[in-house]
Amino acid sequence: MVLDLRDVGLKKEGNWILKHVNWKMKKGEHWALLGLNGAGKTALLHMLCSYYFPTEGSVKVIGRQFGKDILGEKLRQQIGIVSSTLKQRIYGSDSAYQIVLSGAFASIGLYETPTDEMRTRAQQLLKELDCFSYANRAYRTLSQGEQQRVLIGRALMNNPKLLILDEPTNGLDFIAREQLLASIETISKGELAPSIIYVTHHVEEILPTFTKTLLLKKGEVFDQGTTKNMISTEKLSAFFGMNVEVDWSETRPRLKKL
Repeated sequence: MVLDLRDVGLKKEGNWILKHVNWKMKKGEHWALLGLNGAGKTALLHMLCSYYFPTEGSVKVIGRQFGKDILGEKLRQQIGIVSSTLKQRIYGSDSAYQIVLSGAFASIGLYETPTDEMRTRAQQLLKELDCFSYANRAYRTLSQGEQQRVLIGRALMNNPKLLILDEPTNGLDFIAREQLLASIETISKGELAPSIIYVTHHVEEILPTFTKTLLLKKGEVFDQGTTKNMISTEKLSAFFGMNVEVDWSETRPRLKKL
């Protein structure tokens, strides 16, 4: 089991950010996490990475029980994450190659000497993600799409058991978005692919590989289950509180307001 959350609640500054969250994710599953801004998605992700501890309930991530097992860096090294928070902390003068290599140490910046094995792994990831041609360029000179690919490479350096992609297409144009989504689909089908959580508030980004979906609303699980059942006209109309229509005529859903 990758995740096992039971009746989890999180209270910050007297307010409940998360309430009654129950979620089980098995090894090999890929989930979409759908919620509007303010739904509690970021708080939930911070908890999975052990930056937050639950106020109530039980949390178990990659076999580690919160409150019983050693967490911190030992847990985070098994979790690859790409988020806007991480992107803001990256040193713009570091090369794409250095940033991917830093993932081996789960550090911002490269302060230790990588092994030959790490260098080989980083070069392999740069090639697989079509980043090799700009491996030696400074991160700040890259396009947003190129930067996101580099961060995904960094997240994969340690062969994580869980990969969290927190709204990775934000700020990308249509072409860059589709290229990044194609890369994510390829990653999910790899022989040693981690379980993936794809966080978004755009229904059309939910790829076929995300066969399960959790709907988060106002800090609570609105519903969860197979993506086809969750991403439906009836379910999303109730979830968004307005009449919408979901079109599944292609491999990915399309949403429109009625």
